[in-house]
Amino acid sequence: MPVTAPADKRFLRAHVRPVRRHAAWRTTIRLARTAAVAGLVALAAYRAGAMLMASSVLRIDHITIRGTERLSNGEVLALVDGLRGQNILRADLDQARRQLLESPWVADAVFRKRLPASVDVAITERRPIGIARLPGGQLFLIDGRGTVIDQFGPKYAEFDLPMIDGLTPPGKVQIDRQRADLASRVVVSLAARSDLARRVSQIDVSDADDAVVLLDADSALLRLGDRDFVERLGGYVDLAPALREHVASIDYVDLRYGSHVFVGTSGTRAAGTAVPATGGR
Repeated sequence: MPVTAPADKRFLRAHVRPVRRHAAWRTTIRLARTAAVAGLVALAAYRAGAMLMASSVLRIDHITIRGTERLSNGEVLALVDGLRGQNILRADLDQARRQLLESPWVADAVFRKRLPASVDVAITERRPIGIARLPGGQLFLIDGRGTVIDQFGPKYAEFDLPMIDGLTPPGKVQIDRQRADLASRVVVSLAARSDLARRVSQIDVSDADDAVVLLDADSALLRLGDRDFVERLGGYVDLAPALREHVASIDYVDLRYGSHVFVGTSGTRAAGTAVPATGGR
């Protein structure tokens, strides 16, 4: 009688489809082709970029300058001469701006690229407010922040600006910012009254809380304090004829006290005579 041996499951065919070798090779080939194409694209992009950077079309050949009054275009171009011929995509405009700010007349500058090969430069120049008389008697144009612009001389003769004294504390050579600010506020406020501004010949800010002003053809020292400059100076101009009738030789006039002014004659700076003010404060 035939005997049936039990089947050994270890020898059963697995119910999994075997991986075919040719399918794996196809995957490998596809990956290699993809990598090759990506490499060619990257190489082409690199070469195109290199050609673009070397292209003469993108070399800066025109620089437009706006906002200058004192500086000539030639002076500005000399300061940023390194820009010309550079590739506009690589040009270091921050460096060019730093070079331009080395000019004492330049307060600020904004650079903008304009493709394919131009750069626009917008300049803000410093505005002189007066002629500073510094220790040693040297004269300099200064702006409202007390920044020295240039030594004053014949080339600036067209400027009709007041002389400013007392900008440096005793024993110092640096301009004090608070004193410069006081002088600037006097000049700026008087811009609204050109008739008064034209008459101011000298401003002394030795006391940072009290601006002292001299007018053309008037020897009286006018103490204006630290505010209401137009009102106080205008009040003095209105009152001056009456003051001269009462006081022949006026040394100073203190205009800081509203409805009264204090008038001192020569040698009486420590104490003055109170006179009602008929105009201004």
